[in-house]
Amino acid sequence: MRRATRWDRVRYWFDRTMSRGTPALIGWLGLASAGLVVVVATAAVFLTPRDSADNGHWLGMVWRSLLRTLDPGTMGDDTGTGPFLALMLVATIGGIFIVSSLIGVITTGLEGKITELRKGRSRIVEHGHTVLLGWSEQVFTVVAELVEANQSKRRSCVAILANRDKVEMEDAIRDRVGDLGRTRIVCRTGDPLKVADVELVSPGTARSIMIVTPEIDDADTRVIKVLLSLGSRTWGRNRPHVVAAVHDSANLPAARLAGGGSAHVIDADDVAIRLIVQSHRQSGLSQVCTDLLDFAGHEFYMRREPDLDGRTFGASLAAYDLGIPSGLRRADGTVLLNPPMDTVIRADDEVIVLAEDDLLIRLASAPPPPVRESAITTATPREPVPERTLMLGWNHRAPKIIELLDEFLAPGSALMVAAPREDPTGRLRPCDGLKIDFVRAEPTERPSLESLDVGSYQHIIVLSEEGFDREHADARTLVTLLHLRDMEDALGDPFAIVSEINDDANREIAQVTKADDFVVSEKLISLMLTQLSENRHLYDVFVDLLDPAGSEIYLKPACDYLAPGAEADFATLIESARRRGEVALGYRLTERFHEPPAYGVVLNPDKTAPLTLSADDRVIVLAES
Repeated sequence: MRRATRWDRVRYWFDRTMSRGTPALIGWLGLASAGLVVVVATAAVFLTPRDSADNGHWLGMVWRSLLRTLDPGTMGDDTGTGPFLALMLVATIGGIFIVSSLIGVITTGLEGKITELRKGRSRIVEHGHTVLLGWSEQVFTVVAELVEANQSKRRSCVAILANRDKVEMEDAIRDRVGDLGRTRIVCRTGDPLKVADVELVSPGTARSIMIVTPEIDDADTRVIKVLLSLGSRTWGRNRPHVVAAVHDSANLPAARLAGGGSAHVIDADDVAIRLIVQSHRQSGLSQVCTDLLDFAGHEFYMRREPDLDGRTFGASLAAYDLGIPSGLRRADGTVLLNPPMDTVIRADDEVIVLAEDDLLIRLASAPPPPVRESAITTATPREPVPERTLMLGWNHRAPKIIELLDEFLAPGSALMVAAPREDPTGRLRPCDGLKIDFVRAEPTERPSLESLDVGSYQHIIVLSEEGFDREHADARTLVTLLHLRDMEDALGDPFAIVSEINDDANREIAQVTKADDFVVSEKLISLMLTQLSENRHLYDVFVDLLDPAGSEIYLKPACDYLAPGAEADFATLIESARRRGEVALGYRLTERFHEPPAYGVVLNPDKTAPLTLSADDRVIVLAES
């Protein structure tokens, strides 16, 4: 084998410098330019001393050679001997080649840099931003909510890292979200599972990190891997909190173990199931929950109120001009939703307030409006009675839904499951008080529905069928709802319908079916994750709201609080609920039940505005039962 010579080493060194890219090429061209100028100037001094003396000797010749190298037109005014003009021509011709090469190198370098920027592989430098890891339809809901939440901030940033083209992501967000207000969206291309790629979005200086659930099979495994990847990273003093969701309850322990103490992992299935069951019991609940989670509506905020130190929670209900106290967060982190009315507020407590915006929360500067005692009524005790429920369709959530129905419904209640499949109810655990029957039927076919005697049921649950893509499943649900609406009109409105929808875009289409509740679980999970990314302490509030053992949201008959048709105001309604140990959050007007966008739901209204409720209206309260 031939030994490497000195010339080989020089060539290897030169090749290595050239491979460093545009800066190295510009450096070599600069050296070539300097060499040409020096050589020409030196040759002129020795070969044409008189012309050199007329042009400032060596330093002057260096200057003139440099000008001719950079601008060939400068040579047009040259005078002197033949050798002098020949040297100037050499400088000019050499300059033409060098400058042309320099322009080409710079142009290529700029194009390469622009291409690199379009690839989204540069590291961002932000502080206090929100990071989204991954890409799915969930991104558009989350970004829209963050834009709404950041309207009152001078500057905010959302950084997205996903295995997609940067420009495509930015274009999709502009098309789907629209006006971004004061929020900047920065997209980077990379794999959230790779630590080096995650560094592109500066997670160490972020306020929060949200793991987007991908639209793939076994998405929970991907979410858990990302949680593990974040857990292996070395964090600084201010570690951001991480929020994520899993769609299979069996994966929740593994996800929480992978995320560690700084991560809040939501059980999406459990949230959807509980909302379906509670909406089955209380028509309109899904719209209330959507309003509470949507930044465009009313949300829960936490703030210290030293002026309320020593006052009871019941007394604080009348202490705000704008905003409704709903609970307390103690200094040790304990959350108390709708605590006993005699609970004393401490100086270090945070009051959980329902308000349209945190900037609008203010304590009353004047005494509260007088309570209209004549409008307040006493609730009529109602014993639970057995109910009949029809479940159309079947999916993996159905067994848990049936378990909760068995827990909540009065003994002797009956459930009929109708689905186009073999009987799946035989594998369920025995129910305590709920009688379950099954019939094979096709919910999208009118004769099948008519054979079920739907008028004999008080409640109907329409589940999204498994085995179809999201759009096809929603289309089947819409067809079923149209049949039910037509049958309901003929029968005189005998039942309430709760329907499961996959895509929120289909909810607007589904309004024509006039179902009582549409549970769009994907959107609700996206809204909940966005709320947690803005305030991690709201996690305990949401857990308490969904826990049957704590205080929940109920829509109760208005006649239990105010005399039907009596003139009152919301302050009087708050007082009536307080006397029952409950917090009134708003009301729902039955006559506006099917009018978008609020569907009759009014949260946190003006406390002094005139209010008259009918017996069919509902009062939205936080209560134990």
